[in-house]
Amino acid sequence: MLTRRSFLTSTYDGLRGIALASLLSERGLLTAGEPQEIGRKNYRTNPYTARPTQFEPQAKNVLMVFCAGALSQVDTFDYKPELIRYDGKPLPGHENLTSFQGENGNLTRPLWPFRPRGNVGKMVSDLVPQIGNHSDDICYLHSLTTKTNTHGPAENVMSTGFTLDGFPSMGAWITYALGSDNQDLPSFVAIEDPRGMPQAGPNNWASGFLPAAFQGTPFSTTKPIRYLKPSGNLSTQSDQAARSALNRMNQEHLAQFPGDHALAARIASYELAARMQMSIPDAVAVNSESQHTLALYGADSTNKNKAAFGRNCILARRLIERGVRFVQLFNGAYASGGKLNWDGHSQLQRQYTIHGEILDQGVAGLLADLKQRGLAESTLVVFCTEFGRMPMFQLGTYGRDHNPQAFTCWLAGAGVKTPFTYGATDAFGFQSTENVITVHDFHATILHLLGLDHEQLTFYHNGIGRRLTDVHGSVIHDILA
Repeated sequence: MLTRRSFLTSTYDGLRGIALASLLSERGLLTAGEPQEIGRKNYRTNPYTARPTQFEPQAKNVLMVFCAGALSQVDTFDYKPELIRYDGKPLPGHENLTSFQGENGNLTRPLWPFRPRGNVGKMVSDLVPQIGNHSDDICYLHSLTTKTNTHGPAENVMSTGFTLDGFPSMGAWITYALGSDNQDLPSFVAIEDPRGMPQAGPNNWASGFLPAAFQGTPFSTTKPIRYLKPSGNLSTQSDQAARSALNRMNQEHLAQFPGDHALAARIASYELAARMQMSIPDAVAVNSESQHTLALYGADSTNKNKAAFGRNCILARRLIERGVRFVQLFNGAYASGGKLNWDGHSQLQRQYTIHGEILDQGVAGLLADLKQRGLAESTLVVFCTEFGRMPMFQLGTYGRDHNPQAFTCWLAGAGVKTPFTYGATDAFGFQSTENVITVHDFHATILHLLGLDHEQLTFYHNGIGRRLTDVHGSVIHDILA
C-alpha cells in the first residue's frame, strides 16, 4: 500500500532528480545516451560531408609528420650548452640512473653541432639544418611529456590520447567532427614510411569506437591503393552505366528504410570508393610535378629511401591541396634496433646520420611548398614523435635510452605564433621544467586551432562520453597567433 509518507518521499526524490538534471543540462554536463551532435547531425547518414566548426577556426586541415622511434631532442632542436660543458660527467643528482633498458652512463654532448638558423637565430643541430632554416615559421614546444616509455603505447598516446589499443585516433576524431572538403577522396589519409609500418601500426589511424567511416585510409607512393580499376575489358561507358544503375537501386533501397543510419553510411562508403577510382590516380600522380618541385623535396635523390620519403611528402601536399582534412605522414618504421626508425639505443650517431638525410629535405621542402602555394595559411603542420631520449649514453653503448619526461614537438602554419619557442627542459634536456606540456594539452590545442572544443567533442561509448583528451588537457593559449 502507498502511504502518504512514502508518496511525499518519492515525489521529493523525483523533483530533486529533475532539478539536478536541469542543472547538469545547463552546464552541458548531461549526456543523454547519444553522441553530442554539435553541428555533426549528418555524420551518420553522410559521414563525408563537410560539417561546421564550433567556433571560428584558424586552420582547415592538419598535416602531421610523425617521427616514429623517438627522436632525440638533445641532438636536434633542444640546444643545451651545459651538456657540452658536462660531457663525460654524471648527471647531477642522478649519478646511478636506471631507465627503460637499464643503467645509464655519463652525460654525452650533442652528436652534431648546433648553429643559429633563420633570422630569429634559433639554435638547431646540423642533423636537420634545412628544417632549422625554416625556424622563422616554426613554433617550437620544448617541454612535452608523455605517459609511457614504451614505443607502441607511446605511439598510441600521441595518436589517440590513450596507451591502450582500441581508441580513436586524432585524425578520426577530427574527421568525425568536421567531415571532408573533398567528396572524391578520403577525409583522413595515413602515409606510411617507405621502410615500413610504424610500431603501433594501424592503431595510429584507427577509428576505434567511432564509426568505421572515420578510420584513416593508408596508402603511399610505394604502397598504392590496389584494385582501382575493374579487371577484364570493361569499357568506361559500361562501368559508368553500371555505377549509375547501382546508385539508383541503392537509393530506392534506402528510401524503404529511412531511419537506417548504418545502411546510409555503408552506401556512402561504397560511393566514395567508386569515386576514388577516378580521383586517386590524379591525386597520387607525383610524377606530374615539375623537376624543380621534385628537387625541392629531394624526390630526385639517388638515396632510394630519401627519394621515396620526398615523394610521400609531395603526396601529402597534393592531398592537402585537394581538401583532405587530415594527413598523417610517417618518418620511421617499426622496432629494428634503430635501423629503420629513430630508436637510437646502440649506434645513435651512425643510424641518425642515415635517418636525418631521409627526413630533413623532404620536410623542409614541404614547409617551403605549402608557404609558396598559399596553403600554410589554412594548414596546420604538426611535427611530433612519441617521446624523447636521455642526455647520456646507456652504459656500455653509443646510444640514448627512452625519456618520456622531455621531448620536443613543433607546429607551423595556420594559427600558431611564429617564430616562437615555448617551454623548456632543465640544463641537460633531462626533464621538462618550464610550461610543462602533456600530450592532452597538445591535442587540445590542435583541436582548438580547428575550431573545436576538446571538452565538447565527445562520443558516447559504453556509458561514457569519450573524448580525445580523456578528462584532461588545456589549450596552450600562449602559442596561438
